[in-house]
Amino acid sequence: MNVQEAVRAAKAFVAETFAEETPTNIGLEEVEFDERGGVWRVTIGFSRPWQQVNGLGLTAGGFTKPRSYKVVTVSDQDGKVLSIKNRAVNDAA
Repeated sequence: MNVQEAVRAAKAFVAETFAEETPTNIGLEEVEFDERGGVWRVTIGFSRPWQQVNGLGLTAGGFTKPRSYKVVTVSDQDGKVLSIKNRAVNDAA
């Protein structure tokens, strides 16, 4: 599996898993291959309706509202999604 296939699998999994929450702006944030474990760790960011104040996802002051970030672990061998976890975000970065 190559990086593009891992990203597609992760995005599709997030879109399907969170479909009832109507996620928008689903996008790639990070990707890492764990050679020892034979897995891809793909961080996907997305917005949920309650995280948006206006159509742009901005607050009245113009600051971007928080997004949800999930780390999706994808098997390199067969493309199967093994897990999805919250990704802690460091606001100071």
